[in-house]
Amino acid sequence: MTATPATPSHRTATLQRNTRETQIAITLDLDGTGAADISTGVPFLDHMLELLAKHSLIDMTIHATGDLAVDDHHTVEDTGLALGDALAQALGDRAGIERYGFSLLPMDETLARVAIDLGGRPYLVLNMATRARYIKRFQLSLLHEFLRAFATQGRLNLHAAQLYGADPHHAYEAIFKGLARALRVAVARNPRVRGIPSSKGML
Repeated sequence: MTATPATPSHRTATLQRNTRETQIAITLDLDGTGAADISTGVPFLDHMLELLAKHSLIDMTIHATGDLAVDDHHTVEDTGLALGDALAQALGDRAGIERYGFSLLPMDETLARVAIDLGGRPYLVLNMATRARYIKRFQLSLLHEFLRAFATQGRLNLHAAQLYGADPHHAYEAIFKGLARALRVAVARNPRVRGIPSSKGML
């Protein structure tokens, strides 16, 4: 894996992740407008990532090819790993950021709650009220794998819950929009935050 680290004034990352199962190229700009150029070969994942970019105001270019003839799993999980790596690169030492973000997001009959901490300790808690297993041919449990991979490589705490709602599309769309809104807050610079936002002096 190769990556270009961010500098404090230019919070971007360019990353490539190549394995025998997947080839992924990502660029991020944390101070963008939400522009998205997404192509993973998995349509529902593309939709979720476009929502993530749009509502976080993070510009994202994500191109992935993988062994989809075998399964969607490798492509979905590896895209999460690569996106988490790119986020960590773009954040640099995380000095001056808000660090925490929270969203309570409605989507028709669905309500999602998402909270994140960019404090450097990876953890995922995901609770879904919907028990649906598929949308068309897409296995929804793969989004759990995506979020776990993203949280791990992005070095962030992510707690997300779909509190209620019947439609599985609305459920996962609300989670990704909620994550986007929480990220928008957490990555934002705050001129009152001096240095690393931690009593430890490092994240």
